[in-house]
Amino acid sequence: MSLFTYNIGVCSIASGSKGNATYITDRETGILIDAGISAKEILRRLSTKNISHHNIHAIVISHEHDDHISGLCSLSKKYKLPVYVTRATLEQIHKKHKPIDNVRYFECGMDFSINNLHIHPFSISHDAVDPSGFTISKADSKVGIATDLGIATHMVKTHLDGCQLIIIEANHDPVMLKRGPYPWHLKQRIQSRLGHLSNEQTRDLLTEIMHPQLCYVVLGHMSEKNNTTQRALDVISQVIPLDQVSLTIAPQHECGEMRFV
Repeated sequence: MSLFTYNIGVCSIASGSKGNATYITDRETGILIDAGISAKEILRRLSTKNISHHNIHAIVISHEHDDHISGLCSLSKKYKLPVYVTRATLEQIHKKHKPIDNVRYFECGMDFSINNLHIHPFSISHDAVDPSGFTISKADSKVGIATDLGIATHMVKTHLDGCQLIIIEANHDPVMLKRGPYPWHLKQRIQSRLGHLSNEQTRDLLTEIMHPQLCYVVLGHMSEKNNTTQRALDVISQVIPLDQVSLTIAPQHECGEMRFV
């Protein structure tokens, strides 16, 4: 699709255990899904795409873990940005962080809009109080973000179906996790129903939701200790028609490409 006719542009700012943030825009409205690195670093990385704080109009929070909110309070306060969050998630945030002034509540399963971007939050399986995945749509364009999934539930598959772009986690290689340096309790948490998807689980999820209009699959929240880019790509490319679908990795330490649907 031409850059001049797209409905939605998506750019991963950071993805992984050291911080997560994604920028989404329709050229008039820009939003962040999560703000898990410092406000300064979010803006520095966006500046490499010629995006400034003037292009951010709201922040939407998926859950309360620090790698999704560490830059939230300072960014929202400095630029007076509204924060969209569930009540339960905000209660957890306030236990460790300063109060947020400009709050807009949402509930999983209930659509809401930020100007012309239409957002559907859906429940996911993760060890947080009320975690959310999201689809964002405008006109006939739809993108999906789900990066902290213990399991790929029927609900997740239903909502990600029909997206032209999906940011989905491929967190770990099971053998690397088993042999890796993490303590046993953390290994159990990662591979539990409240943890993260393995490469193979992500492959199986994508098998079920592949459709002819899918253009981009971006693999996110990849462990730096329990996975490699090559392992993830090797497994997941088994079910991706690479002549039709762009399969890439969302980097941890820099912005990814801006993609348009």
